[in-house]
Amino acid sequence: MIMLTILFLLVSNAVVSRRDLSLLFNRVAIIGLIYCILQDFTSLSVINKGIGLHGGLVYISSITQVFHIFIFILSILILQLTGFHYRKLWTSEYASLKDLLFNSFYYYRTKIVNKMGEQFKIIEYPLILLFIITGACLLISTNDLVSIFLSIELQSYGLYLLSTIYRNSELSTIGGLIYFLIGGLSSCFILLGTSLLYANSGTSSLDAIYIINNISDMTAINSWYKPYYINFSLLIFSLGFLVKIGAAPFHFWSPDVYDAIPTVVTAFVAIIAKISIFIFLLQLVYYTNNNFFEISWTFSLIMSSFLSLIVGTVVGLTQFRIKRLLAYSTISHVGFILLALSVSSIESIQAFIFYIVQYSISNLNIFIILIAIGYSFYSYINDNVEKDNLIDRNNSPIQLVSQLKGFFYINPFLAISLAITIFSFVGIPPLIGFFGKQMVLSAALDKGYVFIVLIAIFTSVIGGVYYLNIVKETFFYKPASIINPSIKEFNILGSVRDTSDKEIKKISANYTNIVLSSPIAFTISVITLIILLFIFINNEWLSMGTILVQILFEN
Repeated sequence: MIMLTILFLLVSNAVVSRRDLSLLFNRVAIIGLIYCILQDFTSLSVINKGIGLHGGLVYISSITQVFHIFIFILSILILQLTGFHYRKLWTSEYASLKDLLFNSFYYYRTKIVNKMGEQFKIIEYPLILLFIITGACLLISTNDLVSIFLSIELQSYGLYLLSTIYRNSELSTIGGLIYFLIGGLSSCFILLGTSLLYANSGTSSLDAIYIINNISDMTAINSWYKPYYINFSLLIFSLGFLVKIGAAPFHFWSPDVYDAIPTVVTAFVAIIAKISIFIFLLQLVYYTNNNFFEISWTFSLIMSSFLSLIVGTVVGLTQFRIKRLLAYSTISHVGFILLALSVSSIESIQAFIFYIVQYSISNLNIFIILIAIGYSFYSYINDNVEKDNLIDRNNSPIQLVSQLKGFFYINPFLAISLAITIFSFVGIPPLIGFFGKQMVLSAALDKGYVFIVLIAIFTSVIGGVYYLNIVKETFFYKPASIINPSIKEFNILGSVRDTSDKEIKKISANYTNIVLSSPIAFTISVITLIILLFIFINNEWLSMGTILVQILFEN
């Protein structure tokens, strides 16, 4: 279905001359992904322990299918940011159910709706997203060294293009080039690890490598197979993936890229690119982490986790640009995910799956909120921001933490949603982020990782400083923005018309009637409620994690 949608969009892009039809293409991609979700749901009842396809190149199991669905859902939520306008005009005179269903509301809306925004004129955007999603899904399901490289490159090339897709943005081009160069370096590590694995085992199939790895203590094959060799090969192999997820000490590109590319693109790069790699690493760690060696290659994951926790927290304290701050926040959370991955027990893998899910939706929520805040400043001006002369303000309206000063007094509901999401990042109970951290730390303690658990707790407490600084700016200062005098007296005239285009009534509105569009407001509300009320709906989430882990360990 993804390939059919890609084909349709390719043909459409070739023949269309109006770039403002990008909204429709995004909606077509959303419909295609909805169908993919339905397909994966139906296949869940068929697949039990897993099946191999295409001669073992692809392996489909319940874990891969569930995370395919999760990627599709997140992608739909990200696509709606460019599939619908951010603002609309809302009036009580047109709020009746009859008017909404049977009548139409007309008004001059080019500037209010921001129809000329650059994000609404890029018809290639959903096409590239679908290529990235295809690569992510293949990487999750891959079962061969060759298909691993093809999948990660398909995903990565799409991300490079996506980062530079805003062709008029100098910052976006710089960020995309940095991403491309670092991504090329990480691919070299992956290729070197792949060649060493093939040279040692004589096969590119992961199944065969798993089997050889788990019988490597037998003296019968020691004459040609060196057990320490696979550790070295997997260590180099994993370094390439650690670079791609921005884990310390390979994190240097991450803050620069996050800050340079437009916020809509950052939301996709920061979330989807990591999920597929983590799920692939989960299966790789599970099948190769045996007890035959004194030091396993997974020790590199523990060291990276340790450094990520420290770097993401300490360096984040000095940041005043909000997307750089969120980049260091991501590095810190990657430390928790790698800790759960490297412990490799039933409890830790359950915590690993849960942490990825909860952090992904929280991270998505905060990016959507930042975008919504930026476009809710339509009627306001900020003298401080004007003096700063921020570059690329059209594509990333909110760039500094100081821009959020006093936002609670402008839009209290959006400010409260931002605070709830930030408190979840900190790990304050009873929000969903607390349960994620608690599960990871509990699983690590059970395995005796006392020192790194203490480091994780200290860094979580220290990291709360830069999170709470955002809350302080939002709630405890007077607004730095004031209503634009030219808009304050501006009257917006509109009319309600029936199906025959006959005018029923005239409507007059002002700047107070300009609000966020329904899809954006609905998405923020639902995700915020999930974060806030998780304690009441936790049974289904935790049960899903338990079932997936049991299926993995039974294999």
